[in-house]
Amino acid sequence: MNAVKFGILKKTVVILILLTMSGCGSTKTTNEKLLTNEELYRPNFHFTPKSGWMNDPNGMFFYKGLYHLGFQYYPNDNVWGPMHWGHATSKDMITWKEEKIALYPDEMGYIFSGSSVVDVNNTSGFGSLKNPPIVAMFTYHDAVKAKTGAIDFQSQAIAYSLDEGMTWTKYKNNPVIKNPNLKDFRDPKMTWDSIHNQWIMVLAADVETQIYRSSNLIDWELASGFGKNLGVHGAPWECPDFFPIKVEDSNEMKWVLLQSINPGGPNGGSATQYFVGDFDGKTFSIGDTFTQDLNKYGALWVDHGRDNYAGVTWSNVPDADGRKLFIGWMSNWQYADKVPTKNWKGSTTIPRELKLINVDGHYRIVSQPVKELDKYISKTIKKELLSIDKTTVIVDKSTADIARLDIRFTMNGLKEDKYDFILSNAANNAVHFGINKKEKFFYIDRKNASQTTFSDVFANKISTAPITSDFISMEVRILIDKTSIEVFYDNGKTVMTEIYFSDKPMESFSIAKSNSNFELKNVIINQLNN
Repeated sequence: MNAVKFGILKKTVVILILLTMSGCGSTKTTNEKLLTNEELYRPNFHFTPKSGWMNDPNGMFFYKGLYHLGFQYYPNDNVWGPMHWGHATSKDMITWKEEKIALYPDEMGYIFSGSSVVDVNNTSGFGSLKNPPIVAMFTYHDAVKAKTGAIDFQSQAIAYSLDEGMTWTKYKNNPVIKNPNLKDFRDPKMTWDSIHNQWIMVLAADVETQIYRSSNLIDWELASGFGKNLGVHGAPWECPDFFPIKVEDSNEMKWVLLQSINPGGPNGGSATQYFVGDFDGKTFSIGDTFTQDLNKYGALWVDHGRDNYAGVTWSNVPDADGRKLFIGWMSNWQYADKVPTKNWKGSTTIPRELKLINVDGHYRIVSQPVKELDKYISKTIKKELLSIDKTTVIVDKSTADIARLDIRFTMNGLKEDKYDFILSNAANNAVHFGINKKEKFFYIDRKNASQTTFSDVFANKISTAPITSDFISMEVRILIDKTSIEVFYDNGKTVMTEIYFSDKPMESFSIAKSNSNFELKNVIINQLNN
């Protein structure tokens, strides 16, 4: 063979080797496709804006078959900025259509949190009985004035809609409530008080809740204050809600005040506490038993996880429905601007129905996902009895998409010290949660969920919730949606909500135990549609 032919043959062999190597690489890339930020982190069945920044839910009302969700929104970046009211609508609180921005900031300030009501009797005079106005109240935040060192830069204003909440006109004589020289004076939540035939509004005023009354949604009278020496303090209160609710399995009516605080949550940062008592049309008061509960626990929390904040209820839900429907912001001010989503930041919790129960004279809020979620079940896996031995896989990617599950079961024979549930994948990412019966707490541990370096505090400790009663069996419900887990223990008596960011989708859901065997009964694994 001459040198020329040998050289040609050598080059041919090299090219073939390179092509073969390239082919192997190409096959690997196809089989192990890297997911985009959108594919990996955008929720399947929780609302999040298409782009921009979102925090508190605002201005929520139901009218003519549509649930309206407003939210604190900055469309120009994925971090907090001059606040607008974003707007979305839904027929069932699960599938949302993002609408045009409802309220824009103007020369009077940013549009901070607030509420909306349907003025069915046209008490405001903005509409008519035939076409009742939707009236929104929000906080003007004058950022320019705040920079001067003045403290009275927040005031309350209103706007109204005559086309069922799709466009809004700001009231010409705003503000309707001027600042009484308080730095933190915001987040009005209006409610029609049918018991006392009046409009009422609660407002976060520094370290207390102020209660206002009105006959027309324009002229407001300060009726009373509540909470200066009750519950958790240490930071200004925010985003209150106040409503009557019937105690389950009774004819007793109580009033509930939701009151968010940041920081001050039970596991750091943001959280929402609640109070149960009576309202005489002017003053809200809690009884001795509830006061004793506050003295014992410090506060009672709607959710003990780190990622349910500023939640409030929908107005104008028909009496025929009768539910108290609630939704929160699924994040925490400790790290909300640092989470690794790119096009957007912020999502909502699953909408929940709130109920009030009486447990041996102690009033407690319980919550569960709204029943509308059941319409999105695409398939169901049932296991009547599952005996747990060491680490047992409950479901994995061979039978279900772990990124969109609604799991329900009963735990029987709970005699051990600890029961550890594990969400995991082949990249060794894992979220642990469960029950530590020996030390009497529920927990969520996301330290090994991989993407945690964006914040020093995101996974700096295990989140816990106290166990306040003994039990040997318990109903548990778990919602998993790509980057979030919502756990409802004991029929919603204790709830924990947290977000996480794994390198790859979770592929397995299992449970580990330490000593004796126990059983999961009536296991229902519902695969949910996107």
